[in-house]
Amino acid sequence: MRHFSAPSLIWLLAILLPVAALVSLTVGTVDISLSDALNAMTGSSVNSQIHIILFDIRLPRILLAIAVGAVLASTGAVMQGLFRNPLADPSLIGVSSGASVGASLMIVTAGGVIQSGALLGLSLVAVGAFVGGFVATLLVYRLATSGIGTSVTTMLLAGIAIAALAGALNSLLSYFSDNDMLRQISLWQMGNLSGASWTKVIIMGSVALLLMGFFPRDSKALNALLLGESEARHLGIDVQRVKRRLIVLTALGVGVSVALAGLVGFVGLIMPHIVRLAIGPDHRWLVPAAALAGATLLVIADSLARIVVIPAELPTGILTALLGAPFFVALLLQQRKDV
Repeated sequence: MRHFSAPSLIWLLAILLPVAALVSLTVGTVDISLSDALNAMTGSSVNSQIHIILFDIRLPRILLAIAVGAVLASTGAVMQGLFRNPLADPSLIGVSSGASVGASLMIVTAGGVIQSGALLGLSLVAVGAFVGGFVATLLVYRLATSGIGTSVTTMLLAGIAIAALAGALNSLLSYFSDNDMLRQISLWQMGNLSGASWTKVIIMGSVALLLMGFFPRDSKALNALLLGESEARHLGIDVQRVKRRLIVLTALGVGVSVALAGLVGFVGLIMPHIVRLAIGPDHRWLVPAAALAGATLLVIADSLARIVVIPAELPTGILTALLGAPFFVALLLQQRKDV
C-alpha cells in the first residue's frame, strides 16, 4: 500500500541524508561540536586535530558510506525488478559469495603483505574480492545463458549453487588459516568502513555515479519486465540486452562495494523493499529513492557503530543486520496480516 508520493519521499530523503551526514561528523571516540564541524565544512579555521579527524577520517568514511549504501540499495531495486521478486537481493547473482572467496584467498595466501598497495593504492584483499565477485557473476551468467537467452530462474538456481560452492571454499580456506588470518577473514566478512580513504571514496563515488547515470535509462524496461518477459518483448524491449547490461552493472557496483567495505548485508534487500511499499513499483522513482534511502541507512548505521561500544567500534555490517533483520521481519508479519 502506498503511503507517500514519490517526489515527496525523494525530497524527504534528500533532506535527511545531509542531516545524517552532518550529525555523523560529530560522533565518535572524539566528540566534535556541531559548530566546529560546520566551521570546518565552510572553510573557517578550526583546531588542527579537529581538522585531521574530520577531513582525514570521518568525512571519507561518511562519503564512502553514502556511495556504498546508494549502490547496494539501487542494485537491489534493479535485481528485484529483474527477478520480479520483491525479496530478491544483489547477492543472488553470486557476486558477494565470490568476493568473499577472493578476499579469503588473498588473506590466506598473501600473508603479511595484504595491506600493501596492489592496485591504485588498494590492498590485495580488495583486489582479490573484486576479481572473485566478478568471476562468480560471470559463472552464474554463463550457466544461466543458452542459445535462446538468459533464464532468470536458472540464474537464481546457479547463484544458489555458486554460493554453496563459495561457502565450501571459504570453509576450506578457514581450515588452513592461522588465528590471525581467521580474525581478518571474520572481520572482513562482517563489513567495515573503518578503512575508508579518499582513494576508496573516489573509486566508489565514480562507480556510484556511473550506475546512477545508467540505471534510469532502463527504468521503463524494468517496468515492462514486471509484466513478464514475453510482454516486455511485445512492447519492443530487447530483454536479453537489458538483462546483460543490468547484470554487468550490478556486478560492477556490488563487486566494488564489497571489495572496499566488506560484506554489508540487508541494505540491498530491505531499503528497496521498504521504498517500494511506500511509493509503488515504478522504477523511474524507485531506483533513485532506494539509492537515497540506502545511503542514509548506511550513514546512520556507521555512526552508531562508532559509538555503541566506545572506545572500540562495531563492524558496520553487524549494525545493518541488527537494524534491518527485525524491521524486515515486522514488515513480513504486517504483510501477512494484510493478506
